[in-house]
Amino acid sequence: MKIATFNVNSINARLERVLDWFDRARPDVAVLQEIKCVDEKFPAEAFEDRGYNIAVHGQKTYNGVALLSKHPIDDIVKGLPGDKADDQARYIEALVCPDDVPPVRVCGIYAPNGNPAPGPKFDYKLKWLKRLKKRAEKLLEQEEAFVLAGDFNVIPQAEDVHDPKAWTDDALFLPESRAAFREILYLGLTDAIRQIHPDSVLYTFWDYKGGAWEKDHGIRIDHLLLSPQAADRLKDAGVDRAERGREKPSDHAPAWAEIE
Repeated sequence: MKIATFNVNSINARLERVLDWFDRARPDVAVLQEIKCVDEKFPAEAFEDRGYNIAVHGQKTYNGVALLSKHPIDDIVKGLPGDKADDQARYIEALVCPDDVPPVRVCGIYAPNGNPAPGPKFDYKLKWLKRLKKRAEKLLEQEEAFVLAGDFNVIPQAEDVHDPKAWTDDALFLPESRAAFREILYLGLTDAIRQIHPDSVLYTFWDYKGGAWEKDHGIRIDHLLLSPQAADRLKDAGVDRAERGREKPSDHAPAWAEIE
């Protein structure tokens, strides 16, 4: 089962580009971030024609997440539990149920950016990541295979950024953000990309500004974190870097993991 994450930076503005990637990569499950549309405006038919079941948690103009699966989905959760007042569409979860293998719970993540930091946006980011940790703890109690996949807006380590000094004061690389990410990882989860490529530099984001793509000034902020039950089945993982170099791309490249 190939599970992918892709921050598309507006699904309707880049639909042709995203569909091209789906046709090439053929993920069994994909979580999308920054769809930037309400549920009714999501181009569901284009994906349904390709055999996907769809769950959408959208928001006008900003944020928005979606989960697409070639297999039946059940037990859909829209919105990260823990704060009923939070109206930002940043989390979606569903149980993916293939016919011939055990089910896998897939959680689509679009964590807050947090800039400028310090400030209320950074405070919200840290509180959101704490809620995500609590959700992961609850899922671990169920002892089922699950994947937290998405744009975490966290650069975990210095080797995940082209120039650590340039990002010292950015919310994505501040010690508090990295510590919050580690707290989730250290619950017993596995970073699929790092597990398969321990010594490789695999960026997932290049800014549109300053020729970042051409200079390979990237960062790794899109992650797939696997529960022990899913990590035991991990077969491969990677980043479809070439997507960032295509015409009118998202500023992110898709990342993916395969589990047996």
